[in-house]
Amino acid sequence: MFEFKLPSLGADMDEGKLLEWLVHPGDEVKKGQVVAIVDTSKAAVDVEIWQDGTVHELLAEPGMKMPVGTVMATLLEPGEAPPTKTARRKVAKAVPSAVPAGEAPVAAAAPAQAAAPAAAGRLRVSPAARKRAGALGVDLAALSGSGPGGAVTLDDVERAAATARPTAPPTVVAVTPISAAERQAETRRAIAAAMSRSKREIPHYYLFEAVPMARAQDWLTGANDGRPITERLLMAVLQLKAVALALRKYPELNGFYRDGQFVAGQGIHVGVAISLRQGGLIAPALHDVDEKPLDALMRELTDLVRRTRAGSLRSSEMSDPTVTVTNLGEQGVEAVAGVIYPPQVALVGFGRIAPRPWVREDSGELCVMPAVTASLAADHRVSDGHRGALFLAELRELLQRPEEL
Repeated sequence: MFEFKLPSLGADMDEGKLLEWLVHPGDEVKKGQVVAIVDTSKAAVDVEIWQDGTVHELLAEPGMKMPVGTVMATLLEPGEAPPTKTARRKVAKAVPSAVPAGEAPVAAAAPAQAAAPAAAGRLRVSPAARKRAGALGVDLAALSGSGPGGAVTLDDVERAAATARPTAPPTVVAVTPISAAERQAETRRAIAAAMSRSKREIPHYYLFEAVPMARAQDWLTGANDGRPITERLLMAVLQLKAVALALRKYPELNGFYRDGQFVAGQGIHVGVAISLRQGGLIAPALHDVDEKPLDALMRELTDLVRRTRAGSLRSSEMSDPTVTVTNLGEQGVEAVAGVIYPPQVALVGFGRIAPRPWVREDSGELCVMPAVTASLAADHRVSDGHRGALFLAELRELLQRPEEL
């Protein structure tokens, strides 16, 4: 048996609220299958399971707010038989997102003895048992629990359903949706916490490189000639692919700083910084960018931006980025000095492509050249300026050979 815990869906996530389960006890699930929808401070995210198994018990209920790492469910390994009795598990620190109507909140500073009478009369029921009782119409108040401390378990509910006449199911209390203003406030708080942590803990260093873009622009114009508008490549895709290929040579910029040491990324999964319509920023991953052709990357990028702004992301897209790329050229800025998303160790930025006075390296001729400023923010605990400079030089050279990307 293994535990399914609420994953961290980004550096700025400390907790999440379960909106919906998409599976039930007894369902078989496959690795990568979406099993739940969790609301973070930025969006509702489809949460995937990380291994095959059979759902044994759902321990969290919709509407429950939980810290990252809380056990949400237990699952059986493939071929594993269920235990004879369902063990009651407590959802650590999980609390409902709202106090039900008509129920007074408990004062945080109330004396322990004042709370004792209420605790004594409260029926102890596991979340899975409560949910199953509602589905079967079983009256929980009439049951005698067989679990620890007299708690009513899933087995108790199933036995009662087999022998007793079902009663009417309880009324379902709808969870009030969060308003746009509340969502924006939560997003800003989450970003503030993550970026404050980044600047407090990560010793950043910054490097900048002017990159001539005439060859890339000419190649892109030719590649898009005759294509429908919906299939044309954007310069952003060339930049993403060039970053990923450069990271192959400088892997110390692709990964995480955890427990006092660098952990290399398993693949080059580029987090793409995308602005949200309600305000704020989110950086979901494009997976294995170095291995994909430009056409495939363009389709995936278009789909990722659309789903991000529609609030339809998957948990792997939120938790997998090994490096982040931000492009503010459309906003007209010349350069970006970004803040690293912990626990990542680097962030690459691009400003606008604009004509600049330029001296050709081959002839020494003065000309006007379209160029962009590429920047690197990197973690000095993992790399130094020498390696960072070589990375930017490699990025520059790759963009001079767009036909090889």
